[in-house]
Amino acid sequence: MSHALTSLPGRAGALTPVLPVVAVPALLALPLTPDGAGPADVASGLAVVYCVVRLLRERRRPLSPVAAVVLGLPVVGLAFAAMGASSPQAGLTGLGRYLQIFVLVPAAVLLLIRDRAHFRLVAWSFAGLALWQGAVGVHQYVTRTGASYQGENIRAVGTFGSHDVMGMAMVVSLGLVCAVGIALGPASVRQRAAAAGCALALLLPLALSFSRGAWIATALACSVQLALTGLRRALKVAAAAVAAGVILVGGFGVGTALLQQRIDSIAQVTDAPDQSVVDRYTLWASATGMWRQQPLTGVGMKGFPEYRDRHATLALSSGSEIAGAGTAYQRQPLLSPHNMYLLLLSEQGLVGLLALTGSWLALLVCGLRRLLRVRDRGPGLDCALVGCGLLVWLLTDFVYGDIGGPSTVLTAVALGLVAWWALAGDQRVDGVPRGGVRERVEEAVAR
Repeated sequence: MSHALTSLPGRAGALTPVLPVVAVPALLALPLTPDGAGPADVASGLAVVYCVVRLLRERRRPLSPVAAVVLGLPVVGLAFAAMGASSPQAGLTGLGRYLQIFVLVPAAVLLLIRDRAHFRLVAWSFAGLALWQGAVGVHQYVTRTGASYQGENIRAVGTFGSHDVMGMAMVVSLGLVCAVGIALGPASVRQRAAAAGCALALLLPLALSFSRGAWIATALACSVQLALTGLRRALKVAAAAVAAGVILVGGFGVGTALLQQRIDSIAQVTDAPDQSVVDRYTLWASATGMWRQQPLTGVGMKGFPEYRDRHATLALSSGSEIAGAGTAYQRQPLLSPHNMYLLLLSEQGLVGLLALTGSWLALLVCGLRRLLRVRDRGPGLDCALVGCGLLVWLLTDFVYGDIGGPSTVLTAVALGLVAWWALAGDQRVDGVPRGGVRERVEEAVAR
């Protein structure tokens, strides 16, 4: 008994480095305002400061050379884009936001996570946030207090409101990907069962978000996770997911007609597209027009809204209509192409696009290489599936969306999880250098 009590402070102290990271998704559960930095953004900045302080106190090398190159690569394109901005204020504001999401916070998360237990804690915080936001979203659908969708206030948006209709969809999707990765890993039966239950529960709010991009990205990411664990298991889990979907949608009639219409629209985007699809195509064409104007460096940081109308056709509407979820009817201006790759191409040119996507592809290659090593031998398969699944989801979702809104900070934490698995897993295994692991195992066997 006394031994258990004395070990509690040590266990609590072991979690101290990762607590600032867990605070970011925890604060995203709070109601948000559409303007200004939310509490989660502030927490992410404090996490970076906390990481720097710990590094100075411990006198530890910040990053390995490979990690420094991979995470620092986007800075090249960002610097050129900031210098080419229309005003110093726009350049500095955009530079700060991009550095926060794609460089500083991911690097801080990589350094603050010390072992697989820390990694799993952050992954479970993603799942917990997804369950909370999903529950709020389902309540919005049932009580018709959500965002407006086809004249009815039924779209599940969680606490993010109508100003960030994609926020809940992203949170639920990332939580679902984390839950699937844990469920497919070598954890205890109880933990895998809890993760599988979370994943099934999150299917409903994901469906009620009516987000086609999130559906496609989640389906692809989870399919990749399943494929990486073996064909037999993939078929079993896919059958269970299909059965759950049939029960939720068919058996209980959860938004059957609207969901069917939304699903059908994915394949009809070229035949009879709705206005949202027309706007998206027009914005994409406008972004490529800006790139042709400045192919190497783009039109500058935050330059898309200024140059949009010069390259857009008359098919572009004046803005998207938002209402519901506590927001009065208003038109929201279309200030981005809703495609991360085209946003980079238009504002940062080929230099910025290649720098940032090169960093992501390097993370993907390193992460997959480590996953293939641990799939047959060694621990950490659940961390591998979570890390690779999150990156596949982000790379797919960026085809249909870009950064913006309070939920964007979760992208930075997700990239940090990816970076830890891809770049730090070889050096730190459960907090012990790889050379020390073999020695401890041999010592235990000898005893």
